[in-house]
Amino acid sequence: MGLFVKIFGPKSKYDQSLPYTYEARVRIFEDADDDRDEFKTYLSDTICGLIEHLQRNGIGPEEAELYEIYRENETPIPASLLVNADGQWLSKQELCRAFERHYPGHIREGSCSFEDRERGCLGP
Repeated sequence: MGLFVKIFGPKSKYDQSLPYTYEARVRIFEDADDDRDEFKTYLSDTICGLIEHLQRNGIGPEEAELYEIYRENETPIPASLLVNADGQWLSKQELCRAFERHYPGHIREGSCSFEDRERGCLGP
């Protein structure tokens, strides 16, 4: 890990055309009639790290809402970028292909702008 990354963090986090981080919100209360908007929150610097964590913890696509977090706003991520025809999370390779068009010029065969980021996940 270079000195720049140790001091300032990943270079890609300074690119404002990319999300700063990704968030998954999982409802705490499953009752559809419950008006409380309380969530468990999971954060990751990469979408693939977030999806891998959700899969490992048995959290399916129907349970989570995913967001791109930018410095000034957040946007929901369309399910078409995250799940296959069977409603299951996409694999890492499939996510790369799906997001290739979503982040033009940032994801290429064999490399991507997110390579300098950690793939871990924080959350409950």
